[in-house]
Amino acid sequence: MNYQDYFKTALDDLREQGNYRVFAELERHCGSFPRATSRGEKNGDVTIWCSNDYLGMGQHPSVLNAMHEALDRCGAGAGGTRNISGTTHDHVLLEAELADLHGKEAALLFTSGYVSNWAALGTLAGRIPDCIVLSDALNHASMIEGIRQSKADRLIWAHNDLADLEAKLAALPLERPKLIAFESVYSMDGDIAPIKDICDLADKYNAMTYLDEVHAVGLYGPRGGGIAEREGLMDRLTVIEGTLGKAFGVMGGYIAASAELCDFVRSFASGFIFTTAIPPAVAAGAAASIRHLKTSDVERQVQQEKVTDVRARLDAIGIPHVENPSHIIPVMVGDPHKCKFISDTLLKEHGIYIQPINYPTVPKGTERLRITPSPVHSAADVDALIGALEDLWAQCQLARMPLAAQ
Repeated sequence: MNYQDYFKTALDDLREQGNYRVFAELERHCGSFPRATSRGEKNGDVTIWCSNDYLGMGQHPSVLNAMHEALDRCGAGAGGTRNISGTTHDHVLLEAELADLHGKEAALLFTSGYVSNWAALGTLAGRIPDCIVLSDALNHASMIEGIRQSKADRLIWAHNDLADLEAKLAALPLERPKLIAFESVYSMDGDIAPIKDICDLADKYNAMTYLDEVHAVGLYGPRGGGIAEREGLMDRLTVIEGTLGKAFGVMGGYIAASAELCDFVRSFASGFIFTTAIPPAVAAGAAASIRHLKTSDVERQVQQEKVTDVRARLDAIGIPHVENPSHIIPVMVGDPHKCKFISDTLLKEHGIYIQPINYPTVPKGTERLRITPSPVHSAADVDALIGALEDLWAQCQLARMPLAAQ
């Protein structure tokens, strides 16, 4: 085999299908998010409309001050894995904040949300004898990889389909260990799982529950504990997994659960044992972000207002978007080439950055622009976004919603 030819052919195929990914080289402006400087083909200032820094906490003064203080106090790195040299006081404090946020006995930090899912699911399902995992069909790749890594038996249940989940649970022996893995807010369609009903089924069929709240922590609930906190269900979930890299504005992932479960994962998960810990400054910034959002609801309220405004403006010009009860607005294009063209043109001609979402992230034919309004987008930002989309929708001759559906 000519390896280089193979690589080139595979990449050429991606380009031909319209699914080749190009990274926008951006430099965020400290203190003025969502502004950034584009260093790629379109040099100059741009407005970011697709960030997962949902509340702008990556620019919040309390977060930056905490990180500066920790950097001056501790230096740059954690010194290695926590088992050898990397556990710092800031890690301990952050895990205490996370356990408190979710009403759990303990929490355990990882380097990312991807790693926390991969390591925790892989360890739990792989180490509990004869465990079987029931996984929602639209679970994130990190959850799928963790389940696959475990080599445990698995059943895929239709997305948010309680009847299908119960049928699969009922067919299993009551005494067999079971783990139901699902998300609260699904990132591509923005729909929300029926958490209470899933917990009811877990109780009925003697199953553990594993809830991924990465697109909900910081954004929902009176203290930012996620959908489970908003609905008063945190105590019913075996494991709550989350990220520090989205609404909390920094980086890292975690699980929150009983002291024994967290200690079990800490003791057996290779993805924890052999990975360098997040830097103390990052841990300090995350803790500051969590503390702020536990007491401040302003960011959440303003974000929800911006989401409502953008949805209404899209409806007014007939641009199709998926209706859902979350903060994620999927604007449906349905063609990979047009989706990329719109994204490229938004950046080059309008100074608006929205990354196209194509296959394999979403199924073919459902290509989209995933818009995430934040509390720091201005009214002028919204006007510019809607005007640009209206022009490009006409230019690409894309269908609009009928007036009756608006």
